[in-house]
Amino acid sequence: MLHGRTGEQAKIEWLLAEARTGRSGTMVIRGPAGIGKSALLDYAAGRAAGMRLLRGVGVESEATLPFAALHLLLRTGLDRIHTLPDVQATALNGALGLGDVTPESRFLVGLATLSLLAELAGDGALLCLVDDAQWFDQASIDALVFAARRLEVEGVVMIFAARAGFDAAGLPELHLGGLDSAAAAALLPADLPPQVRERLIEESDGNPLALIELPAALSAEQRAGRLSPVGAMPVADRVREAFQAQIAALPEPARTALLIAASDGSGELETLVGAGASLHGLDAAERSRLLEIRGTVVGFRHPLIRAAAYQGAPAARRLAVHRALADALTRSPAIDAADRRAWHLAAAALGPDEDVARELEEAAERARTRGGHAAIAAAYERAAELTADPVRRSGRVVAAALAASDAGLMGRAAALADKATSDVDDPNMLAALIQVRAHRELESGAPLAAGRIIMEGFPRVAARSSERASWLLVEAIRCAWFAGDTQLAEEAAAGLRALSEIDSLLVLGALGLTRLMSGDIGGGIKLMGEAVDGHGRTGLGVPGLTFTASLSFALGRADLYEEITGRVVAACQKSGMIGWLAYALQDHGLAQGWLCRYGEAAAALNAGLRLATDLGHEHRVSHIMCSLAWVLAHLGDVQGCRAKAEEGVARADSQGMVLAVAIGRWALGLLELGLGRPDAALQQLGAIPMTGIAVLCAADQVEAAVRSDRPVQAKEALARYMAWARHVRQASSDAIAMRCRALVEDDEAHFAQAVYLHEQDAQPYELARTQLAYGEWLRRARRRADARVQLRGALEIFDQLGSELWAERARAELRATGDVPAAPRKAGDPLSVLTPQERQVVRLAASGASNRDIAAQLFLSPRTVGYHLYKAFPKLGITSRAQLAAIARSSPVRG
Repeated sequence: MLHGRTGEQAKIEWLLAEARTGRSGTMVIRGPAGIGKSALLDYAAGRAAGMRLLRGVGVESEATLPFAALHLLLRTGLDRIHTLPDVQATALNGALGLGDVTPESRFLVGLATLSLLAELAGDGALLCLVDDAQWFDQASIDALVFAARRLEVEGVVMIFAARAGFDAAGLPELHLGGLDSAAAAALLPADLPPQVRERLIEESDGNPLALIELPAALSAEQRAGRLSPVGAMPVADRVREAFQAQIAALPEPARTALLIAASDGSGELETLVGAGASLHGLDAAERSRLLEIRGTVVGFRHPLIRAAAYQGAPAARRLAVHRALADALTRSPAIDAADRRAWHLAAAALGPDEDVARELEEAAERARTRGGHAAIAAAYERAAELTADPVRRSGRVVAAALAASDAGLMGRAAALADKATSDVDDPNMLAALIQVRAHRELESGAPLAAGRIIMEGFPRVAARSSERASWLLVEAIRCAWFAGDTQLAEEAAAGLRALSEIDSLLVLGALGLTRLMSGDIGGGIKLMGEAVDGHGRTGLGVPGLTFTASLSFALGRADLYEEITGRVVAACQKSGMIGWLAYALQDHGLAQGWLCRYGEAAAALNAGLRLATDLGHEHRVSHIMCSLAWVLAHLGDVQGCRAKAEEGVARADSQGMVLAVAIGRWALGLLELGLGRPDAALQQLGAIPMTGIAVLCAADQVEAAVRSDRPVQAKEALARYMAWARHVRQASSDAIAMRCRALVEDDEAHFAQAVYLHEQDAQPYELARTQLAYGEWLRRARRRADARVQLRGALEIFDQLGSELWAERARAELRATGDVPAAPRKAGDPLSVLTPQERQVVRLAASGASNRDIAAQLFLSPRTVGYHLYKAFPKLGITSRAQLAAIARSSPVRG
């Protein structure tokens, strides 16, 4: 019976009741040791009648073994992996060591975990309990948290119990505090004197485990109230001491068995016995309620007992036990035996040991085949600590830093990079160290600092490899682009020109971007265009393609920008490059928005924002906020745009991220234009510095200046935009340039030419903007019939796209011509009645994708996909999947 946890029990009951109706739910129970987290998990298990139960417990000694905890949790459901889609089954088998194929992506392992949980729930419900989650290995945490965040209608409940150290941002949390006096008193023996009871309640701070365990450890004087029953030390330490006293009173075989079990962590009876634990000793420990033996699995009743058994033993005995466990594991058939053996040997090492370091290195490479980047980092880091040779040690440190960076653990990666000594001479290692340090600064929101780190370190690399040095300098120019710092870009460009023998499209593009930032629009665009046009002929990886996408953005080539960023997103998802995926989603969302696919744009940016927040990438969070505001400005979401833009601009401004600030101010300027407030729009747009992106928003600045009666500012912005459009030679930019000329020069011919040119591009929003401006001009010229043609065209597009502010402006202009426009609607957009998630599902289903295919693309379970279709059909007035194609074809590209 639980005391004092009525509210917490009610929340668990609610989750279980929801699961029985098909609704999924998650909860993270947080609190210190002994506070009652495990007891609540036991309560949940006891109330889960009729539900399938999965249960796993984290063990500190196994936190370095990739997917070890996931394997333990799913062990009773592994026979259902074959029911998953082939690619997911292959990934999960590979991650768990049940197959020979390396998982293509950690995201795929997470998706497979989600699908398997849904499969195990079947037509009923599933309860998944995770205790001591802070000690799960990082790969298992990634997979389980990924699945937990995407549960919807699978009938699955996931409850995690954890102390500090478990990162599950975005999941609902329940923080446990101490029991109140009445509940605490109910746990104490009835024969204790009142003053002792009161003192225990006060000094235990309501910790249930302390209240249960400490009374048995009281001396006669303490029970009589003559000495403090707890003392000044922390409650957890005092409870651990009580357990240590209990262990010390046991016979030697039991103490040995407890130490071996505490040192091992796997709980495999065969391994424990092989390392010297006697069955008699294990039985004695179980009778003392310190161990629990279920079949061939041995576990501790509470984690503090494990800590007491291990920490209370002399160091010499602990080392001897680790050596015995390593020896026992040489005979174990377990798939992770070699990895566990390597870590036990490392725990027994007294100093540098190349043989053990080599075994850890091999464990790291085995982890690589399973996609466990955090485990790779841990193994290489420990191997480095056991390496005497300074050069080899630094090489292993570099390998650890790179793995941590690939895992998205930028702080840890940079700390590892700082451990490398000056003995490193290999140019690849040197470049990797510089990149890791720079990447940490970039993602923490300091692009200028990142660029300076590169400039300080690149000469050492250049002395050994011009090619590696050139890559670093390209990265420095990318940092300068984010920071809006022309001086940094020119310094890096000078370094590139000194490495004249390097013939690279990326170098060419970087030099062009520097020219563009410095005001040489023609020269910059020429070089950037050559680089972008040749990108398909080279095997660029994710970093190279990402930089090429940035060049496409600066060149106004929306279709190419969308195509490249889509490839980068797919590559990141396939390879598990989580550190790059948030960046890729940001770029892809901006590209989709540029092509007026606002639904897809918002979905990509929100996914990127969630990922960047989880990773702690401050630079990316600020940038995505501003990009999302830009998309919301097109839709006329006043509240959403302002909230995202103002927060994003404030964050980015404090970090010196000029590019992000520019996008945020562009969003606010566009919003003010839509609201009919040109003065406020000009204030925002005029605050954008004259570097890089300023030329792209110059068209909006032209309109704001014209409508504010600021002819000088209008002509200056027009000149900048015309110069850029003349060199990029895109139909969309040519059309917008004509619209700007028409506004400044009050010339109808330019309006007509703009409308004609818009017919050759794929940006209906800009066409509607031009038709609105043209219709306003015609109305003022008293040509009402001609004005109505343009304004009706503009209104139809704005309604289709959901651009509500601009649609209302077109509607007001039509009324001014004497026309009676239709009420606000999304003409021709039958999908407008759906939620964003339902829209995505319906579009994919209409293309012929199965529920499993859709689930894989959207990181959902097949059951959730089916639920969204079930909800969408009546909204659309259809009864079968076959009717979806016609519905989707009639919907515009808004997405």
